[in-house]
Amino acid sequence: MTGLVLKLGPHERVLINGAVIENGDKRSRLAVMTPRANILRLRDAIHPEEVNTPVRRVCYIAQLVLSGDADAAEARMQLLRGIEQLSQVLTDADSRALLTQATAGVLEDQHYQTLKALRALLPREERLMAARRA
Repeated sequence: MTGLVLKLGPHERVLINGAVIENGDKRSRLAVMTPRANILRLRDAIHPEEVNTPVRRVCYIAQLVLSGDADAAEARMQLLRGIEQLSQVLTDADSRALLTQATAGVLEDQHYQTLKALRALLPREERLMAARRA
């Protein structure tokens, strides 16, 4: 079996191509066979009031594309510009690799991959922000 397999907990919600789907009472697996389907776990969604850091801002743009609230073509330059700005600050090898993955996702219209790579930067950003506050 190919495609993306989502493992959903009881009553977990997921957004697939603009439709909110809620799981039943038991854990389940859902195979998404359509290539390039836009998928967002709602438990992972960043809410507008949480968009308060540079990485979260770029994640949010990718999330808007996945939810269907932003046009991919229009968001493309914002995403690439945001990733470029992040690359000016996050210069370690691991961050660079994730930013490269995020860029590839944008260029290939694979916004889930873009969001996944960018979300991996959130703990790093949090540590940097905490060190700056100290």
